[in-house]
Amino acid sequence: MKSLNVLSLTLLIIGGLNWLLVGLFQWDLVGGLTGGMDSTVARIIFVIVGLAAIYGFALYGKVADEDQTQARH
Repeated sequence: MKSLNVLSLTLLIIGGLNWLLVGLFQWDLVGGLTGGMDSTVARIIFVIVGLAAIYGFALYGKVADEDQTQARH
């Protein structure tokens, strides 16, 4: 399960950096590397990053549990 959390976090960071590039330079890294935003590969990557974001909601509970555990010690 830890590897899934790390993978999800990595994908969320990649997605966030991609949005940073879009916001600052109007350049989509994923689209640039895969032949455009409408390419099948880019769409698959966007879906995978989106699924990682949905999975990220589960990580909130883990972070809250860690905070409570640390507060007790």
